[in-house]
Amino acid sequence: MKQIKIYISVTVVLLLAVASKAQQSGGGEANPNLFTHQKALKAFQDNRFGLFIHWGPVTLRGEEISWSRGVQIPKKEYDNLYKEFNPVLFNASDWVKTARDAGMKYIVLTTRHHDGFSLWDSQYSDYDMANTPYGKGIVGALADECKKQGIDFGIYYSICDWHHEDYPVEYPDQKYQFHTEKNITDPEVKMQMDRYTLFMKNQLKELIENYDPSLIWFDGEWEWAWTHEMGMDLYSYLRGLKDDLLINNRVDKGRQGMEGTTKSHIFAGDFATPEQRVGSFDDKNAWETCMTIAQQWAWKANDKVKSKKECIHTLLQTVGGDGNLLFNVGPMADGRIEKRQVERLKAMGDWLAINGEAVYGTRGGPYQPTSYMVSTKKNNKIYLHLLSHPGKDLTLPFPKSIKINKAYFLDGNAQVKVNQDKASFDINLPDSLPDEIASVIVLELNKPAADIDVIERLRY
Repeated sequence: MKQIKIYISVTVVLLLAVASKAQQSGGGEANPNLFTHQKALKAFQDNRFGLFIHWGPVTLRGEEISWSRGVQIPKKEYDNLYKEFNPVLFNASDWVKTARDAGMKYIVLTTRHHDGFSLWDSQYSDYDMANTPYGKGIVGALADECKKQGIDFGIYYSICDWHHEDYPVEYPDQKYQFHTEKNITDPEVKMQMDRYTLFMKNQLKELIENYDPSLIWFDGEWEWAWTHEMGMDLYSYLRGLKDDLLINNRVDKGRQGMEGTTKSHIFAGDFATPEQRVGSFDDKNAWETCMTIAQQWAWKANDKVKSKKECIHTLLQTVGGDGNLLFNVGPMADGRIEKRQVERLKAMGDWLAINGEAVYGTRGGPYQPTSYMVSTKKNNKIYLHLLSHPGKDLTLPFPKSIKINKAYFLDGNAQVKVNQDKASFDINLPDSLPDEIASVIVLELNKPAADIDVIERLRY
């Protein structure tokens, strides 16, 4: 095997920077003293891995949630699917167990997507689960089961609602879709949005008071009817109901497309939301990649499921970049999560049962992710996640003032020989790594790993 040496193109700097790296997000420019709740944010980042659930009456047709309305499924047919929706095999305990077996620490449920259908019995809408043949909401059952099984519970709630009479955008009207401008000060439109915003606040208060979510995951903010001012106002309103509530950046207009980042703190939100892609390395601003385990967010028959390797590597590339992974499943119309998806998630959980120490409660770095290696750190340990075999010898830059006391594979604790000089260290690797998907080497240091600043760029 070839020998690989990696050199740094910038200086490795020692920092006592934990405090200076604290995120300064929060309520946006209208609320300059309303910062992200730091204890809640730390707990969120420590969790690292969560389950996203997209579900609703559309699963009866196997098409995408909301986006198929008026496209693959005529609007009238779509809007009446709830009259057939009877998920008699829904079992909240099974859903939460699936998350736990996958090593996930939190769940986010789409309580209301862009199609406007509410998965709980809402006193503010008849377009909800209480009016299906099933006859009752499912949000409460899931929230209770999460508490019982020690999983944090979060809710997804769409800002846009293509079904509600007061929401002035009607998908798929391409004229007004996405960021097309329209005069929001028009008296008729303003009156509609005032009524609609009140409706949203009432439903959100209902969800918070009845189900006590740890976070709210907004979406649909990209349409012209929602403004920056509305986003900041809604953020402030919700934090007034529950101070330690986390709210994603899609409550406001700061998201930079599917990259999900927010470039300025003038916008409200506590964490960024890259979609269907692993976010870029960022240890100064909290972020969470949301991604499907298959191709579609909602259930689709015979949808292609990601391989075990792809799933685990997606998680590690995300965590190595200092982000969370919110991994989506779409339960079937009868309420069960498809067996193929359950088994794939269980495979991730089996890997985490051995290597979870290198994921939970860690921060990304000090090495930025590459195609063959990511790193995480916690306490006095650095974890090198090898995604492929880098060769007989792995040489990495390292500050001369910190000593590596011990190195070993996390899987089985097999010792690894490390040779450390003034500016780097060298690891001699076996011909075969312990895990063909991803093997983790632990470096135990004589100082806290947080003292090592990010090594910004590696090259051969």
